[in-house]
Amino acid sequence: QVQLVESGGGLVQAGGSLRLSCAASGRTFSSYAMGWFRQAPGKEREFVAAISWSGGNTDSADSVKGRFTISTNNAKNTVYLQMNSLKPEDTAVYYCAAVESSDWHAIYRGQYEYVYWGQGTQVTVSS
Repeated sequence: QVQLVESGGGLVQAGGSLRLSCAASGRTFSSYAMGWFRQAPGKEREFVAAISWSGGNTDSADSVKGRFTISTNNAKNTVYLQMNSLKPEDTAVYYCAAVESSDWHAIYRGQYEYVYWGQGTQVTVSS
């Protein structure tokens, strides 16, 4: 079983930055795509960003584009989410997810396309 563990969440003032990490352990895939999702109280889980195994293809939600950057360190089986210019509306539990992908360039934006999920890390942005 592949385990995903997020870290780096916390409390930050509006305009500040946080860097989330998600480390995969256990029986990892040879190649897999990864993504970040978030869920605020009373709202559905929403797509934040995704990246291909190759690292060459990324995508992010319009609400975070230009502020958040997804990246990977494949040697460490880790995906990162650099969050800058944070806003109160970014407050949510952030989850990382992974899915085996034979296509090194594929990215996935739908939550149901992912198989493995982390436990989530809380990000709170104060006004």
